Amino acid sequence: MDPEALVDELTRERDAFFEALASVSEESMTTPGLVGEWSGRDLIAHVGYWVGHATDVIHLFETGRIAEDDLGGQTVDEVNATVARIARDTPLATVRKREEASVDALVARLRTIDPALLPEPLPDGATLAQGIREDASDHYREHAEELRAALSERPDA
Repeated sequence: MDPEALVDELTRERDAFFEALASVSEESMTTPGLVGEWSGRDLIAHVGYWVGHATDVIHLFETGRIAEDDLGGQTVDEVNATVARIARDTPLATVRKREEASVDALVARLRTIDPALLPEPLPDGATLAQGIREDASDHYREHAEELRAALSERPDA
């Protein structure tokens, strides 16, 4: 997969995520319980964090420090809980801006990456391209599907 294909996929899946989220009223975006315990604001912060993580992975990989990608010693669940807790105390507009900035940074980074690095393996056995997709486009797709399913189950949706 070439870098521009990763950008296109990220853009498409992000658009689909926000299209699904568009059916949630602005007043309900900060109410917990939209998907599990999470609000729309929590979901936006969550995907934004992991897109930022994809950018960090590229940097660590290029500098030969990929082994340092240990999430600060936290598990994925602990990171997700921290991101959600911070999001709950952050205005929705700020969460949206942070997510957008994370996407902009990843897109800019993908447009300058050496394409020869994308098939290189990460410590977990995935390729760099697979790791980027998992944190970015796949993540938006997963949560868009979750969101559509949750909204279809609601009588008021």
